[in-house]
Order: sequence, then structure tokens, then C-alpha cells
Amino acid sequence: MKTEIAAPRTHLYEQVAEEVAQLIGQRILRAGDRVPSVRKLMAQKGVSRSTALQAFQLLEGRGLVEARPQSGYYVKPQREHLLPEPEHSHEPDTYDQIELEGTAAKVAEVIVSFRHHPEYAPFGVATPSPQILPNRALNRVLAATARQAGDAGNNYDFPPGHVELRRQIALRAPDAGYQLAMDEIVTTFGCMESLNLALRATCHPGDCVAIESPTYYGLLQALESLGLSAIEIPTHPQNGVDLLALEATLAKRKVAACLFATSYNNPLGSCMPEENRRALVQDILAPRGIPLIEDEIYADLYHGLARPKSCRAFDTEGLVLVCSSFSKCLAPGYRVGWIVPGRFGQRVQLLKFMNTLATATHPQAAIADFMKSGAFDHHMRSLRKRMREQVARVSEAVAEYFPAGTRVTRPAGGFVLWLELPGNANALRLHQRALAEGISIAPGPIFSAGQRYQNFIRLSCGYPWTTRLEHAMMTLGRLAQA
Repeated sequence: MKTEIAAPRTHLYEQVAEEVAQLIGQRILRAGDRVPSVRKLMAQKGVSRSTALQAFQLLEGRGLVEARPQSGYYVKPQREHLLPEPEHSHEPDTYDQIELEGTAAKVAEVIVSFRHHPEYAPFGVATPSPQILPNRALNRVLAATARQAGDAGNNYDFPPGHVELRRQIALRAPDAGYQLAMDEIVTTFGCMESLNLALRATCHPGDCVAIESPTYYGLLQALESLGLSAIEIPTHPQNGVDLLALEATLAKRKVAACLFATSYNNPLGSCMPEENRRALVQDILAPRGIPLIEDEIYADLYHGLARPKSCRAFDTEGLVLVCSSFSKCLAPGYRVGWIVPGRFGQRVQLLKFMNTLATATHPQAAIADFMKSGAFDHHMRSLRKRMREQVARVSEAVAEYFPAGTRVTRPAGGFVLWLELPGNANALRLHQRALAEGISIAPGPIFSAGQRYQNFIRLSCGYPWTTRLEHAMMTLGRLAQA
């Protein structure tokens, strides 16, 4: 009589893990979704804590979930859903006369005009949804600070700006790798005023500025308004500015300043490695006496465990001017930003006084009190997690609905994605067709002084994922197929 060998029994934790894996495979649980907690899994499956933990460890080992400190387990984007990233390897391009008054300026104006339109899917403008900002808490703080300030609140807060706000900013500078005295900070009307002040302090009309390629279209408009020329430096989707290309440019051209978003560039989401930042500041720019205007507006929206170091951390000459604001993370409507101008401090304060006289008093005071209470840091932890999840969800939708051959960035911070569409796709035409379907996107040519990137688009992930947004992505993918 032939004896049959029984198949090995599956352990209980393996059965539990397989059930969760099936939910992920069927896309009931998607990238960025929180997996049921250990306690909930124990209750649902009637298993012990150790069994639930073993199931999670197995899922983590298979690359299906990831643990986040003090938060639980989340579904990881699966490799089959990860598309290749765009590649950027063009030679630096010089634009002595930036002219954005035509198509690019009109497109940018259209994108902004649809920002608040309730019927349009808001993939066009890189702003966080008001739904995920602490508006009620801020309103309460604003009302309280206004009452406490009395008559003093209705007075100019001349440069360098609100004392307590500058103190709170200085307290957080060590997170970026450097120490900062509050007297080194000047408050502004948003990051755009900071960048304009930095450009005016370091450049004169006709000067040339090295910029990333692609770069935020608002920066191109700022250069144009100040009569400055631009040199586009190739920028890698992961590592940021190509330092070899920059050095080659500086050997041939006189550059008055560099303007780079080293942490989570808009639209690429690139983040320059620390060793590159050190080389940029100490080996390339400092010996030539060239200022670096560092746009740090997205730096606090990192998806990992720690904020990247600012280039200011490697600056010993006062040549790095750090610009940022609270517009992408807390209060877009308050229009409160700041600049650390380094050796250009006196010039920046004078320009600020001549430009807008002073930054509005009550918004500064409200943000300062919100930060002082600890509410800001709590909000930022929550916001970073949410943005990471929203980027993962939109990335997964691109992989599912867009045509084969599409490439998309995988940013480690911020909340925008940069897509390269296959073939002869025309981003400006897609932009028009998408608007007709109630979808706002940002076409690639507006992110280049030379209107490059004809087959690229930028998508904002600043809004919570909904069925409506998923339908919009399905429609957008269908339009991109044509």
C-alpha cells in the first residue's frame, strides 16, 4: 500500500498575511492606504497579537507593506505599478531674452484661474487643499492674537518683521543643519517676494542667472519682470542640478547668481544629495563668489524620516540666501514668507522696505503663536504623511490609466509629479482637451524659458484622493492615449 505524504500545514500567521495580500492584489487596499492595525486585525481574524505581528512582518518582508513610526503599516507602491522616471540630459541652454508673454504666460494664467473652480479636477496648481489645512485652529489663533494685540496690531511691522515669528523660524533652523539668529531673518509676503528680493539684491538688469531645467514657471516670470537672462542647467529627477554641466557653464559664461530648489524641486521633486550640496556651495560657487538663492518652500514636506540639510549648512561666506514660506504647508492665504539673506541682509531689508514697506502684522503673529503652541509641528507630521499617501495614490493611477511608455518621477518630498508622455504627445493640446473635460493640468513647456518639454505635464497631488479624482485620472489617461 502506497503511503501519501501530507502537505505541510500553513501557519496561521501565513493565512492572515495571505488574506491581506489578496486585498492588496485586488487593489481593494491601494498604495498609501493604512492597513488594519494589529489590534483590529486581532479582532477581525480572532488571532493573538503575536500572530498578527508575524503576519505583518511577513507582508513587510514581501515588500507589500511598510511600517511607519507611531502610525502603523501602509501599503507600499508595487514594483509592477512603478513606471520608469523621465531622463534629462540636454546641454545647458541660454536665454538672453525671456519672453513669456505669449502661450506660456496665457497657459499659466488659465491654470491659476481654475484654482478655485469647484467643477474642475485640481491637478494644475501646486497648492495644498484647504481641507487638509488647520483652518479652524488658525482662525481661532488669529482672532485671539488680534484681541491681545489691541491697537498695536494695526501698525506697521517694519523689516526685519515680527519678532516671535522670526524666533520660531530660528528655533527650527537646526533641523536644516545650521544655527540661525532671528536677526538674520526678514519676513516677506510669501516665498515669491523672498525670491524677488534675493534676485534684486544679487543681480542687475541684463545679468544672467543659472536655473534648473525644468523649473517653476513663476520663477521664469520673476526673471522676465526683472530683465534678467536665464541659463537652463540640466536637472536629474532624483539628484537635482547636474554639477558638471553647471561647472562647464560657469567656465564659459558670467553668472550673477544661481537659483535652485535643492529640496523637492517643482516640478521634478528632485532632492540634491548632501555631498552635492557641499560641493555646490564650497567647491563651485564660493571660489567664484557666486550667490546661491535656495528656494526651500517644499523642504519641510519630506516623505522620509528627516528633513534634508539646506545648502546654508555648508556656507561659510554668506553667499547662500534661503527663501521659504508657509504657503505650501499651512496658510496660503496668509501670504507669510521669509528670507535668510546672508551677507546681503542690509540690501534685502532696504529692498523689502521699498517694495512693500512691511509684512502684514496679524498673519505673522497668528503663525508665530501657532508655532509656539506646538500645533504647527503636530500639523506638519500629519501633513507629510498625507502628502506621501496622495503622491503614491496619483502615481498608481498614472501607472494604471496612462498609455504604455509613460514615465513618471518618484519624488521623496513635496506633492507634485512630472510625467513624460510617450511618442509625439503634445502637452499644450492635452491641456486644452483636459480643460474641456473639467480637468486642470500644467503642461511642460511653461516650465522652461525655451518652452522645452513639449510632451511633459505636471500633476499636483495636493488634494485628498476621491472617486471624482480617480475618474478624472481615467479620463486624462484616455485623452493621453489619443
